[in-house]
Amino acid sequence: MNAPLHPVAAPLSDDAAWDAYVAAHPDATPFHTRAWCEAITRATGHKHHLIAQRDAAGQIVGILPLHHVRSPLFGQALVASGFAVGGGLLADNADIAAVLADAAIDLAGSLGVPSIELRGGSLPEGWPIEEGVYAGFARDLASDEEAELLAIPRKQRAEVRKALGSDLKVTVGTDEAHRADHYRVYATSVRNLGTPVFPKSLFSHVLDAFGSDADILNVRNDREVVAGVLSLYWRGTVMPYWGGGLASARGSRANEMMYFALMNHARSKGCTRFDFGRSKLGTGPYSYKKNWGFEPEALTYARWLAEGETPRDTNPTSAKYRLQVDLWKKLPLWAANRIGPLIARGLG
Repeated sequence: MNAPLHPVAAPLSDDAAWDAYVAAHPDATPFHTRAWCEAITRATGHKHHLIAQRDAAGQIVGILPLHHVRSPLFGQALVASGFAVGGGLLADNADIAAVLADAAIDLAGSLGVPSIELRGGSLPEGWPIEEGVYAGFARDLASDEEAELLAIPRKQRAEVRKALGSDLKVTVGTDEAHRADHYRVYATSVRNLGTPVFPKSLFSHVLDAFGSDADILNVRNDREVVAGVLSLYWRGTVMPYWGGGLASARGSRANEMMYFALMNHARSKGCTRFDFGRSKLGTGPYSYKKNWGFEPEALTYARWLAEGETPRDTNPTSAKYRLQVDLWKKLPLWAANRIGPLIARGLG
């Protein structure tokens, strides 16, 4: 019989216990880790709160890491976890998850926060559900490079072969040169999409926190880096997390080179699975990932709202932001890079 629970979940300040619980839980993600939560706080200033449930013996049986995201433009929310595509309730069973969810509502009330956003994990009963917006894409890696090529649908495989026959060069690292080139490319890419760029410190703090479990893969032509991706490595899975390319990357097929090279690099690090991340349904990235042979898997999120409150709208494809997106695409890069982080850190 399971040991009885303490009646109320409570904030946890025991770093070693947090690390140990995440390390042992089969459903944990990098976004449940102390490394992720502390890196986000250092980079953005959003305070993190860890709610934990212990049994009568004092053992942790569930956690919920939350970031208190505040923005003058988008309002405030407790987000699990900030700047993540996963996270949420991590517990030994549904009853424990329910206790943690109730504790999160109590925390929101004490902080005066009108909403809680859970991105994955157990979904609390009775909370409004958000579905039909995002899909995730993941599959196993093939046994070697040639088998990986054959796993890609024919049309996309032809594009990859053209990239492999080009003069593009691939480098992997975490030094300042890799970081600077990646940020320049990423910032240009999101500006072209009409989206504010995250603070550069966000990428650096995540790289520093994850050590050998994170790196940057850049693709260079004969003049400059034209595509780059910052990836996380978690329990045998590579997660290309923040990636982008210049306009010239499409014609040179640098993006194809980047992702195929990452598959091979991840295999050399012992990875057996490739998680292409989430994309909004009906978008270009959604179609692009399907072209690589990845099947979409619907993602379901949960959100609690205080009485009378409406959810934050942080979706850049929302009709509400259509004019702002169009104007942002026209900004000079220097202006977008200066203003963007002030806005993007509030998206969480």
